[in-house]
Amino acid sequence: MNIQRSQFLSINELQDQYLNKQPVKNEAQTNDKGLTFEAIWKEKTGQLDEGLRFSKHATNRLADRSITLSDSQLDRLTEGTRKAGEKGIRESLVMVDQLAFIVNVPNQTVITAMDQSQTDENIFTNIDGAVIV
Repeated sequence: MNIQRSQFLSINELQDQYLNKQPVKNEAQTNDKGLTFEAIWKEKTGQLDEGLRFSKHATNRLADRSITLSDSQLDRLTEGTRKAGEKGIRESLVMVDQLAFIVNVPNQTVITAMDQSQTDENIFTNIDGAVIV
């Protein structure tokens, strides 16, 4: 049995397809609110189609450390991540003002965030590049 990714919206549809021989709904079909499963999944997991995503860990760190980003800072963080990607950096330290972010560049995901005063000895590990914006 060859099942393609995202072909079914639920296990019930899969069951219906193979047990009852009912037609399969198209991947792009929507729920009652007009949203596809993929759109709902991305919304719930913070994986928007454009811009950076923040991991759960990074979101918690921002809240724990009372860090808020202005639109300008978020734009600069996004720009720094783009520049890191252009240079082939995979795990980058991106400095924005006094804020430090570790970003997984290929996934466009902020892994953690901290205020420069909260960094332990200003040592960052497991990165292969840094961008100061």
